[in-house]
Parts: sequence; structure tokens; C-alpha cells
Amino acid sequence: MIFSQVLSLAICISSCYLFLFVRGIILHSHSENKHLRTISRISLPPSPAPEAAANPPTTTIFNVLHFGAIGDGATDDTEAFKMAWDTACQTQSATLLVPVGYSFMLLSTFFAGPCKTGLVFQIDGTIMPPDGPASWPLNNSKRQWLVFYRINGMSMQGGGVIDGRGDKWWNLPCKPHKGINGTTLPGPCDSPVAVRFVMSSNLTVQGLKVKNSPQFHFRFDGCQYILVDKLKINAPAQSPNTDGIHIENTNNVQIHNSVISNGDDCVSIGAGCYNVDIKNITCGPSHGISIGSLGMRNTRACVSNITVSDCVIKNSDNGVRIKTWQGGSGSVSSITFNNIFMDQVRNPIIIDQYYCITKNCPNQTAAVHINGILYTNIRGTYNIRSPPMSFACSDSTPCTNLTLSEVELLPAQGNILADPFCWNAYGDTETLNIPPLYNCLLEGFPNLLTQDYVVQC
Repeated sequence: MIFSQVLSLAICISSCYLFLFVRGIILHSHSENKHLRTISRISLPPSPAPEAAANPPTTTIFNVLHFGAIGDGATDDTEAFKMAWDTACQTQSATLLVPVGYSFMLLSTFFAGPCKTGLVFQIDGTIMPPDGPASWPLNNSKRQWLVFYRINGMSMQGGGVIDGRGDKWWNLPCKPHKGINGTTLPGPCDSPVAVRFVMSSNLTVQGLKVKNSPQFHFRFDGCQYILVDKLKINAPAQSPNTDGIHIENTNNVQIHNSVISNGDDCVSIGAGCYNVDIKNITCGPSHGISIGSLGMRNTRACVSNITVSDCVIKNSDNGVRIKTWQGGSGSVSSITFNNIFMDQVRNPIIIDQYYCITKNCPNQTAAVHINGILYTNIRGTYNIRSPPMSFACSDSTPCTNLTLSEVELLPAQGNILADPFCWNAYGDTETLNIPPLYNCLLEGFPNLLTQDYVVQC
């Protein structure tokens, strides 16, 4: 009896505890559900999907040694370079490597595109041509050496050397070069340009050393969007026609931070060029920075929107120059020469519309019109053999809208200032310049020209 009562009480207590336990679970569950409802994400926007890791494009390196190049400076490595080029050209983000410690001899070579994007021509060693015209193959062009045609988006770079080995070309009997007593020996004749880009775009050329080209060191024809940066170009002061960088029918060009010493123009700008920025160039010995020559053999030439700034020109025949032949047509307009230091330059500022390389050029009436030229903050010293400023403009087509501001040019020797030279040049001075241009520049705009003629290009 007593056992039966105890058992009933135990069952009752167990049932109570079970009820309380289940009730607690239910209450806890309701509490959690209530809490979950307060942080529900149903009405919130979904989290963005994780972004894929950014993987840089893989660069494939094609070493010319792996294509059979020897690199001893004597063996013809042309075919190895061509095979390496053809392979790299058709590979995305490829590098054609010219390794350090080797000298590669190449014949006149044509590197054709179009190529895949991201191509790098990495020159860490030395590239050179055959040694002079006697070693040049008869079936190779004597006007060009390394030619790049229809290339888009290539970078030519490295710490190597392009050696043009030009000394045997410079003394050819047909080359124009200085003789005894200031005479000029005959010329010209065919000689190869070291590196030439034709109908190419989005190019970068940087960091290289280029020396002793038989003719121009770099030439760009029919190109656009070009960056030339941190080049060192060197050739003897007496080497003929060895322009550092020449551009023709080329636009949107930047030539920056380079040192050029040679026997002709540091930078020369031919017909059909516009939007050119030349900045921080150390130039000389040389013939200076030139626009032209233009209008040769009665041709039409249009050049516009050229800026030359923050440059040093030293021990040179010319500083900043515009040169045109008689008989041409077209115009040179919107040109700025700013912040340029001259150190013992024979002709610091010169416009020559009677340019001629012989003594037999006939007088002609037509001329390339020169308009809108600004010279500002040009200082330094000049060689007293020539006027510090010379504006020799066409009889029929005067220079117009020449502006000079903060020009201070002093003789390198002596204390006597030479007078500037002006002929048929119209313009104005915004500040007092040294030497002064009183009674030199003509005021206003010439009656024989109309404003429509100014914008003929």
C-alpha cells in the first residue's frame, strides 16, 4: 500500500518535471524565434557575390638565344630574331628578350604586324648592323635598318644598346660633311636610319641607349600616340644627318626626359605633324630642336600645336628653329617655345624661310606661312658670330603673330649685345627682352595676307 502511494507520487513528480522541461523548450523556442524575427534578412538586399581574384596577365618570354641567335657580334642573327618576333607577335602579352651580355648582329630587318596586345621588345644586350657600307649585303636596303610596320601597342625598352656603327657611312664621298676652311663636301647619299616605325600607334620607347646611327637614330612615319622617354642618343658632333628623333606625318607625340648629342637636329619635326609635346630634353652639341625643313620642291606642309618646354640646348649651331624652303605652301601655326636655357648657342632663336643647303637655290614667291609662334622665358648665352634672334621671313608670305616674352640672351664672350635680325616679321613683345626688339618686329597684320590664309591647313 505504502509502496503503491510512493510510486504514484514519483510518477506525478516526473510528469511535472517533464511538463516543465517541455514548456521550457517551447518558451525558449518562441524566444529564439522572436529574436530571429528581429534580425530577419528577408527584406535586405542580398550580399554581393565574391569577386574573382584579379590575375595579372601571364607574360611569356621569348629569348632570341632559344631561337638560334649566337650573340657574338659577328654571326648573322637575323633569322633567329625574325623567328622570335613571329612567335612573340602572335602571343598575348609576350616579351621578346634580347639578353644582357650578348651582341647581336642583324641585317636590314622588317618586323611586321599587326601583333597581339601587350608586346614588349626588351633590349638588355646590344644590337648592331654590319660594319659599314662595304659589309652591307647588296640586296638589303641602304636606307633603313630596323623597321617596324603596322605595330599597335608595343613597348621597346630596356637598359641595352642599339649601336648603328655609322662612322664608315659618315665619310662616304657623297655625304654632306664639313671640309677644310669651312667648306661643305658633296651629298647626300643613301644611309640607313637605325630604327624606323611606319604606320604604327600606341608605342612606347624608353630607357635605351642609341648611338652612332649612319643617319637618323629614330624616325616615325605616319604614326600616332607615341611616348619617347628617358633615351640617351649619342653621335659625334661632325656626323652628318644623324638627327636624334625625326617625326613625319605623325601626331599625338610625347618626347620627354632624354639626352641627345649628335651631328644634326636633336629633334626634327617634318610635314603633317601636330599635337607634339617635347619636354625636359638636354640637347647638344647638335643643330638644336627644329621644325622643318618644310616645303622642299614646292611641296605642301602643315604643322601645328607643337610645344617645346623645360629644355637645355648647349654648344649647338641652333637653339629652337623653324626652317622652310622657298616655293612651298601650307602653314606652321600654334607653336610654343617655353622655359629653355641656351648655353653658347650660335643661333638661339631662328626662323629661316630661305633655307637652302646649296648656293644655287632660286628665288620663289610662294612660301609656307608661319603664324602664331610664342617664345617665352628663353635665357642663356649665344655665340657672337650670329645674331641671337633672327626672323628671316618670306617676301610674299610674312611671318605673323610672333610673340616674345622674358627673353634674355647675352653674349658668351664680351659685353656688346648683337642686334636681332628681322625681315618681314610681324609680332609683339610682352616684356622687355634682351637684346631689345625695338624697330625689329613689324606691328599689326600685313595687308597682303587675309586671316583665311592663316588657317589654310
